[in-house]
Amino acid sequence: MRLIQFKDPQGVKAALVDETDQVSVIDLVGGTYALAMMALQHQVPLKNLIQQHLGNQVLSYQELIDAQRLLPPLTHPDAAHCLVTGTGLTHLGSADTRAAMHAKLDADDANLSDSMRMFKMGLEGGRPAPGQIGVQPEWFYKGDGDCVVAPECALPVPGCAQDAGEEPELVGLYVIAPDGTPVRLGFAVGNEFSDHITERHNYLWLAHSKLRACSFGPEILMGDLPADLRGESRIMRDDQVLWSKPFVTGEANMAHTLANLEHHHFKYAGFRRPGDVHVHFFGTSTLSFADGIRTQAGDRFEISLGGFGRALRNPIGQQPADALITIKEIH
Repeated sequence: MRLIQFKDPQGVKAALVDETDQVSVIDLVGGTYALAMMALQHQVPLKNLIQQHLGNQVLSYQELIDAQRLLPPLTHPDAAHCLVTGTGLTHLGSADTRAAMHAKLDADDANLSDSMRMFKMGLEGGRPAPGQIGVQPEWFYKGDGDCVVAPECALPVPGCAQDAGEEPELVGLYVIAPDGTPVRLGFAVGNEFSDHITERHNYLWLAHSKLRACSFGPEILMGDLPADLRGESRIMRDDQVLWSKPFVTGEANMAHTLANLEHHHFKYAGFRRPGDVHVHFFGTSTLSFADGIRTQAGDRFEISLGGFGRALRNPIGQQPADALITIKEIH
């Protein structure tokens, strides 16, 4: 089952996607979030609630896109109650990359970089037995719901940025139940969008490099997630393919289990606040930046993943250069 969200004169609504480029509107204002909270309140399966509220209105998927009515597939009515986070150094990468990485890992720990040491910890302890807790991953914060850009809309590049690079990733989408229990609604395709030049300058600037816009969707996939997921990431410039590369994700291609990554995020009580939404990026192994690509305003990212419906597409925007921030005082 795949859902989208869109703007409606009545408010945010969700719709069920079929295989004919049509979407069946769910007759409930408030979209995916309202459906999820209602399901938790009444203790009924979300899929049952969707079927109960499925109306007769059928819309064209493409017309929603053309009219710029498409939204991310999960939003919170108050952006401050949507937290966007992620984990890194989680994926094994391609066979060649993996072989080179393992060769480096044969070195003594004293000769490993901090990143390689973190990756090695994941390989050795990121897949604990069910019911056990494994090693914690790298973790980062991107922002609240205001940093999320809708599919088909431009990703703004701040004036302080040195790079505007895509990161094709699997995204987990969650709400926190009234009793504080994290509840996963499903998964989506994501573009975590980072500043790789800033990060490369010094890994302690990773936090700065992640405070950027991002996008996910356009669809949320509900139900079981295949262990081996394969997709393609590409960049379009002037309607021509500038760069493209396949990428893999899913637990079969990761050093950590999803359960371990989820535990180490939600173990903090502050991330289990009832009613909040969490958007969590699970990492990647494929970047155009690693192939020497430098993007520019007007380029368009296109990220597709088998089983997730339409590709996530976002052009690159640009913001003016930053002015010096001055602080006022009140006496």
